[in-house]
Amino acid sequence: MLVVLKYLIPRGFNSIAVFPFIFLKFKESKNDLVLLNHEKIHLRQQLELLFVPFFIWYGLEFVIRFFQYRDWKIAYRNISFEREAYENEKDINFLNNRVLLNHLKFIKK
Repeated sequence: MLVVLKYLIPRGFNSIAVFPFIFLKFKESKNDLVLLNHEKIHLRQQLELLFVPFFIWYGLEFVIRFFQYRDWKIAYRNISFEREAYENEKDINFLNNRVLLNHLKFIKK
């Protein structure tokens, strides 16, 4: 379900996925298939980890990556969930063939 809430989205981001919603900063983003696919990948990740564990894992991995890279943008881009989503966001059929817990192969260093 798509919801446009300009002020909920942090600066520097255009969208956030919190199952079952995709929150968008701009109404025009409803037509951005790559952005929507990226967020749908996050919805699948959240669903398979039963929501709360997803957000705990995401937060812990962000903290680890922040200490590793000392830069919040680089830390964010290297979270395994984000790496999977960014790498596959242009493949509109990705979710049709995605393997369970696929984000695990994106954990590195």
